[in-house]
Amino acid sequence: MERIEKLKDFLVKDPDDSFLQHALALEYLKQGMDSDAKALFEKILHREPGYIGSYYHLAKLLERMGETNSAIQWYEKGMIAAKAAGDHHAHAELQAALEDLKPA
Repeated sequence: MERIEKLKDFLVKDPDDSFLQHALALEYLKQGMDSDAKALFEKILHREPGYIGSYYHLAKLLERMGETNSAIQWYEKGMIAAKAAGDHHAHAELQAALEDLKPA
């Protein structure tokens, strides 16, 4: 919880810092605070759709929460964003996760 508090302190100075918000969301995941993590990942991606790393984590979280349709949508949105950014690695990672999720 100490890391969460430190990240929150940093965010007081720069509340829209996507890097800090992403780090905080990951800490929330570690603590089992799934709804807080979900809200933060969504906030990042609505504000900054080019923040590629958050797509995978949000979709995986939704998948784990049983929200399969939402997970699929976020994987697909992430693939579009990754392709637009020229991030072939992230695109491939998102595509593989999507293929694992979708029934054959």
